[in-house]
This record gives sequence, structure tokens and C-alpha cells, in this order.
Amino acid sequence: MESLADIWKQALEKCRSEVTEVSYNLWLAPLEFVKFENSTVILMTTSSHKALIFNDKFKDIVKKALSEVMGFDVDVDVIVSSPVAAEPEEQGRGAEFEYTFDNFIVGSSNKFAHAASLRVATAPGVEYNPLFIYGRSGLGKTHLMLAINHEIKKRRPNAVILYTTGESFTNELITCIAEKNTKAFHNKYRNVDILLVDDIQFIQNKVSVQEEIFHTFNTLTQNNKQVVLTSDRPPKEMELLDERLRTRFEWGLMADIQPPDIDTRMAIVVRKASSLGLTLSDQIVEFIAEKIKQNIRQLEGTVKKLHAVHTLNGTPITLETVQEIIKDIVTDNVPVSVTVDKIIENVSNVYGVSVSDILSEKRNSAISTARQISMYIIREITGLSMQQIGERFGGKSHSTVHHSISLIENRIAKDIAFKNQVYDIIKNIQDK
Repeated sequence: MESLADIWKQALEKCRSEVTEVSYNLWLAPLEFVKFENSTVILMTTSSHKALIFNDKFKDIVKKALSEVMGFDVDVDVIVSSPVAAEPEEQGRGAEFEYTFDNFIVGSSNKFAHAASLRVATAPGVEYNPLFIYGRSGLGKTHLMLAINHEIKKRRPNAVILYTTGESFTNELITCIAEKNTKAFHNKYRNVDILLVDDIQFIQNKVSVQEEIFHTFNTLTQNNKQVVLTSDRPPKEMELLDERLRTRFEWGLMADIQPPDIDTRMAIVVRKASSLGLTLSDQIVEFIAEKIKQNIRQLEGTVKKLHAVHTLNGTPITLETVQEIIKDIVTDNVPVSVTVDKIIENVSNVYGVSVSDILSEKRNSAISTARQISMYIIREITGLSMQQIGERFGGKSHSTVHHSISLIENRIAKDIAFKNQVYDIIKNIQDK
């Protein structure tokens, strides 16, 4: 029989064609294949809420996919991460062992958001209400939110804490409106001590949802109940957000998280490897941190996959092995050539410059900018070397590519609107 990792990977691909991309990324992709025993596949999720959603909406889909891949009927059970299922050095920490302040790596890019989150966790509802944490996907916003949850539970076991996402809030409200049961919805969300809403940007352009958030927000803050929100951008850059909500989101404290610097990235790699009982050389740690710059989940995912390949297949941990793993992770298993083409096509669409012009020797301002952005994004997503990127653009030299990427990095650091435009292209590519 194939390894559990291979079986689960094939089953997930089958599931992906049966659900929306949002549902796949939110509910199925994060599941972990724990073991197979007594004709039952045991999967693991991180909360009882996610387990309930899985059993209600996705269990039959996953069961069918696994049965097809394995060649015989199987049952499926989902468990919530616990000390028994925890990683070696995490045993005994409870269901949220991965999301505490203790194992959050603090660096220059996130120390303000970390300090603000810790303050809210120790004195909820007193100040910084709401706390609004924003930054690109994969930088630790959800970790901080769940660390707040964990810390408040530890300090105030009787506190009523509700964690949800912008999408889940929306879907639940739509269901309650359809069933004419909005009173139950109000009772659920307006009678808590702490409300944590992840990815609040999802409510943009949804009038009834924004209205509900507005009244929920007012009810809670007027009663000194803590609200914590995360988003991929600050309120002022949510163009389709009601002005009343924008103002309220900015009432408290806004804390941004930037991509981690090299030292923080190396610390994240070392910590994750240690939690898995894996020893990595300084060269490999630095190589991983150099190649993956923008996304903590990808850093940790690289170490997890390295551990799995080493454990299941007995593959030695070499620089070549890491190179292959990074190539798979940063391109989502899509061939690099296809990813490069997709990047250039996306930049072409956004900037109104043809693909042929981007790849040409033309040097007018619009074409040069699109070409430089393409090079920058290719470097970020694929990890290709400067020389390899230059070859994709008609044999441009290492120094030319380096100069182009430096220009974009400098502009991103100074121009928020430009930074968001580039990051939106990256997000669009990675989400497809």
C-alpha cells in the first residue's frame, strides 16, 4: 500500500473537485491524516467547531474519496488535536498546543502585534478594544488570535469566548435569516465576553452581514467585552466596507504584521524542526529561510514535509532534498514553468501590458514596471535563482534581475497602495 501521505494527497485532490476552493482551503486542506485502523481513517483537526463542520458537511465527500483511492470501503473519523495526538515536545499542552504565546516566534516584524495581543489576553475589555491585527496571509495573525484565546481560557476558565471567521459568520447569518431564526444568532454572538473574528475582510460588500457586525460590535464594546479582528489589510484599504464599520474598527488599536526578517525565519524553522524531533544543519536552516520569505505557514510546511519524507521514506536530509521540497511547496506542486507563465499573465492583466511586451526588450515605463514586478513575484513564489529568472526573460543578467527586484522591494517599502497591489497578485496566484 502507498504511504499514508500519498493516499491522503490523492484523496484531497478528489475532494477538491467536489467543493468550492474556499471550503477546500478552510475545512479540508488543514486536516491531518493520523492513522488507519480497523477500516477507519482517523483525521485530525484543531478545534471542536471544525470537527462539527466536517462531520456535517464534508465527511461523506472525504469518505468516498478515500474509499476510491484505497480500493475498498472505509469509514472516517475526525478527532480534535489533543495531548495524545500532539507532536513530541508539545505533549500535555492541550488542544491548542500550536497556538500559544510561548511558541510564537517574536521578531522585529511582529513584536508590536505580539505585545498588543498579550496585553489584550491579560486584560480583555480594558483597553485596545477592538484589537485589529492585519497583514498578509501566513504571517501569524491567526496564531496570535488563538494565543489570546488560549491565554484567556487559562486565566479565566469561565469566560465565554467565541472564535469564528468572516466567512463562517456570513454563512451562519445567511442560514439564520433563511430559517427566520436571527434571535438565536443574536444570542450567540452578543452574549460573549470575547469575540474573535478571523479574516474580517470577507464581509466587504455584504450589506446585511455588515449591519449585523455593526450592531454586534456596538453591543459588545459598550459592555466592555473584548473584540479582536484580523484582516489581510487595514480598514482604510477595505474599499467596500461601510464607513461606520471602518470607523469602529479603527477605534481601538491597529497592529500590523510584516513578513519576518531572516533571523526570525531561521528561528521559526529551528523551532518547528525541534517540535518534530528533527535536527537540521545550520546550512539547511539558512537555505530554507532564504528561499521562503513571505509566508510562515510555508516555512513550517517545508519542515513538516521534510520530516515526513525522512520518516516515511527514509530519505536523508540533504540540501538537494530540501530544494525539491521547497520547489513543491512554493509552487503548490505545479511545474515551475506553468507557475512562471501564470505570474506573467496575471501581471499582464493587472497592468494592461501584453505578455509579449513583458518578455521583450522594450523599455518604456509601463512595460519595465510590469517586467520588474514579474521578476519579483517569480522570485518570491518559485524560489528560482536570479540567473534562472534572467533566462526566462531572454537571457537577462544576474545583476539586471537583482536590480529589478531591488527596485520593487524599495517601492513596496515606501508605497502601501503599490505593496497591496503586488501582494494581491501573489495571493491571487497562490489561491488558484
